[in-house]
Amino acid sequence: MMTQAVTLSVYISRLFAIAVAAMLLALTGLVSLFDFIELLRRSASRPEATFGLVSEIGALRLPYIAMQILPFAVLLGGILCFWRLTRSSELIVARASGVSAWEFLAAPTLVAMLFGAVATAIISPVSSVMLARAEAMDNVYLRSGGGPLALNGGQLWMRQSDRALVPQGVAIIHAHGVEVHGRSLLAKDVSVFRLDGSDHLLSRIEATSALLSDGNWQLDNARSIRPDQLPDQSKMVMLPTDLTVSRVQESFASPDTLSVWALPDFIALLDRSGFSSIRHRLHFQTLLALPLLAATMALMGAGFSMRPARRGGVARMIGSGVAAGFLLFVISKMAEEFGQSGALPVILAAWAPTAAGMMLALALLLHTEDG
Repeated sequence: MMTQAVTLSVYISRLFAIAVAAMLLALTGLVSLFDFIELLRRSASRPEATFGLVSEIGALRLPYIAMQILPFAVLLGGILCFWRLTRSSELIVARASGVSAWEFLAAPTLVAMLFGAVATAIISPVSSVMLARAEAMDNVYLRSGGGPLALNGGQLWMRQSDRALVPQGVAIIHAHGVEVHGRSLLAKDVSVFRLDGSDHLLSRIEATSALLSDGNWQLDNARSIRPDQLPDQSKMVMLPTDLTVSRVQESFASPDTLSVWALPDFIALLDRSGFSSIRHRLHFQTLLALPLLAATMALMGAGFSMRPARRGGVARMIGSGVAAGFLLFVISKMAEEFGQSGALPVILAAWAPTAAGMMLALALLLHTEDG
């Protein structure tokens, strides 16, 4: 009996993996087609955006689209696989021979988790690099704005460590008219507030311009103002920093353009620099939850499609499974919005929809197995 259960699990897992892979390719192709049409529409008024360039942007977005589609591919692939096995009476015979649903569903669930783990650990880093390149090309050729800094009004607020005055010192920098030139960042009308570890003001620097390059802020025509002292004469001041131009730009860019392996260190840097890290922490937790979400979708697909055909209502059950999957998607997006606004803790916003879907799937399977 044990050998038969293992053989059955391997057989079902193979069919499940093929169905999910086929559904992933089909859905990714369909969504990518609509995405490509939208890119073509936006490029119609821009002669410099050639068909080849638009095609390159669309191709660079393919891994990102596949990452977004994966949970639905697992759900629909699972429904297709288990419905076919039920229609052919293979699962009915297996259960009649004493093999419980929990036994032959364990292997497909592990396969689904493997899909999610590969997506998180391997596909996500590739997707982030390609998406960052696609967004850079999009900003240059298809948008009129100047990138993520321009979307924030060209101003910059940041907090960084400042150990030049005291060991635990920090510097708060406010800059106007920020412009990026290659690997350097130029800002005008810069104010630097230098604080000690207890957030007591030690000095303030006013400069006409500042250049971020090679691990330093170069403050031109800078005047240092200290409490109860006259301002210093204007001079150039070098302020060390662990920020780089790419890190400043990434802090405003989409978290999807950062690898899952780089997110923890970058989140720590954002917190030290005074930027909000909620979006990045939420994205990191969502990536960590992806294997469990894939397993949830697999179990949900089984729960909605293992109804014997003789009972009727198969189309309704399959439709209910698809509707439940989209409902879970809507709930996850709502939780994400609440998480980004700070109304929900990041952990809860990322993991609660998956946990709710898992409980629904287990309830369906318990009803199917014991009812």
